[in-house]
Amino acid sequence: MLLSNGKIYLNGRFVSGGIAFSRIVEAAGPEVTGGTDLAGDYVIPGLIDVHTHGAVGEDAGDGSPEGLVKMARYYAAGGVTSWCPTTMTLQEPELTKAMAAIRDFQRPADGAKVAGVHLEGPFLSLKKCGAQNPDNLHAPDAELFHRLDEASGHRVRLVTVALEEPGALPFIREVSRTCTVSLGHTTADYDTAMAAYEAGASHATHLFNAMPALNHREPGVVAAALDAGATVELITDGFHIHPAVVRLVHRLFGEKLALISDSLRCAGMPDGDYELGGLPITLTEGVARLRGSSTLAGSSIHLMDGLRRAVSFGVPLEAAVYAATAAPAKAIRRDHEMGALIPGRTADLVVLDQNLSLKAVYIDGALLR
Repeated sequence: MLLSNGKIYLNGRFVSGGIAFSRIVEAAGPEVTGGTDLAGDYVIPGLIDVHTHGAVGEDAGDGSPEGLVKMARYYAAGGVTSWCPTTMTLQEPELTKAMAAIRDFQRPADGAKVAGVHLEGPFLSLKKCGAQNPDNLHAPDAELFHRLDEASGHRVRLVTVALEEPGALPFIREVSRTCTVSLGHTTADYDTAMAAYEAGASHATHLFNAMPALNHREPGVVAAALDAGATVELITDGFHIHPAVVRLVHRLFGEKLALISDSLRCAGMPDGDYELGGLPITLTEGVARLRGSSTLAGSSIHLMDGLRRAVSFGVPLEAAVYAATAAPAKAIRRDHEMGALIPGRTADLVVLDQNLSLKAVYIDGALLR
């Protein structure tokens, strides 16, 4: 396949030229000519959502093969070419069922690829569990982690842990050898967070949400993540994080910023009542909350919407694309395979017009739409 006369995203910036690919990217840049004329459209890597629980009425924790297929189609239709099914704080039998379904997942031709599993829980803090079910919380337990990882076919790429919980540091030292460990749903202070990063953690789950606020005398996980060089997630739906803070995080963290959707089963669905890890939630005008409370419960956006909103908030397009492609690929240790339009990477790419409207999606070089 050959696309030319476009704006190709290469090494963090757009260059005029084309891209040649089969299942992998073969060449990209000004020297590529011929083939389909893009008439100046943008070509970017397929988006990678490393934190998404569900969409279109389905949830990764359901353990439903059919549900995973529906979600994969939803993600791909919007420009996400790889995703990490993200589980909630559930009991081990439910998590094991979910892991087995993800292990056996067969990507439909029009669906996104599973890049790995994100275990957001059950190793979280009661005081900062947010919309996670407190009845299912579990102290950090490497043996439990390894059982779940084995059930997934060793596909766990990311695990969130509250670092102040008993046993967290030994857990981080061991598990970080297997996958990326993220700090989140935590009450930890700066020193405790730095100890966790020194023990092997390298990521922060939905920065600012479900953790202490950044304070000039108590800087907490936010400042520790910056000092440690960790990758940090942001939900850019406009509800979880103020646009000014989105701009601030971009300026502070640069290429360590990873955009996520943190979407729930209500994504792509009408307003109404839904369920999240056994807890009731209500979606009203695009905002999901625990029913009867003001507690935010994840988002209802597609990651492509999050990219567009980040740009509307003032994040440069080039930086927003990096944060939705290369940064998450690096965070889950898959950047040697995906997240960039360079020779040898998988040919997962998206074509956008000047208004960032989706025009085409390619996965493994095949056109989906």
